[in-house]
Amino acid sequence: MNLSLENRVALITGPAKGMGASITHAFAAEGCKLALVGRDTAAIEPVAAEVKAGGGMAIVIPCDLTDAKQCEEAVEESRAQFGGRLDILVNVAGGSGPIGKTGVQTTPEEFDEIVTLNMNGCFHTMRAALPTMIEQRYGKVVNVGGTFGMRGRAGRVAYSASKWGLRGITKSFALEVGQYNINVNCVAPGMVDGPRFRDKVCRDMAQKLGISEAEAAERHAADYALKRVTVDADVANACLFLASDVSRQITGVDLPVDGGWAML
Repeated sequence: MNLSLENRVALITGPAKGMGASITHAFAAEGCKLALVGRDTAAIEPVAAEVKAGGGMAIVIPCDLTDAKQCEEAVEESRAQFGGRLDILVNVAGGSGPIGKTGVQTTPEEFDEIVTLNMNGCFHTMRAALPTMIEQRYGKVVNVGGTFGMRGRAGRVAYSASKWGLRGITKSFALEVGQYNINVNCVAPGMVDGPRFRDKVCRDMAQKLGISEAEAAERHAADYALKRVTVDADVANACLFLASDVSRQITGVDLPVDGGWAML
């Protein structure tokens, strides 16, 4: 299936590593022109270099996503570099917040920090990008949320709250800008295999239960209908789908990419 993403201009936040890097490479492989946005440009530059080495187009724009003005400036810089267009916004950047703390143990500062990053950051970029999309009468916004924002999770109150909030932002914007031929959706990854999953989640479970880290990974996989843990490419493919015209009639949805956990 041809996703027809060639020469689309895509702004991606949080592209430096993990899911963000995988999503960046997936959009580059489809022929998109990329504006890679984030605070740590030194970490983003190698990803941009890989895209360009493969024949793609990528620019790096410094931006603190919690600062509305910087987000507006990032969008303007992207427009200036790519002929005034902005077709796709993919909000990957986010944080995990305190892990293993109850709501009572979570400090107000910890709660505010993760809500500001995971909710305000996406709000700022959408607010900055949507006027261009409205003018074009075309646009795709994909926010990367999480399944803990669909079922909740003990010990993850701040993170769960921030992702629940992102769902509300997504749905409200979808209702507001649908009339301009703009789709706004949310991809909700479950646990994603990678260094944090292996070195933190599995290791903690292994130590608590007296089992190996490999057995801990298998226990996580057993919770899912498909009996396997999500990988970065699964999330990237979902983002490509929602950013393409193949999904032209889909907006305001939460798409779990979790092997069958949140919705089953």
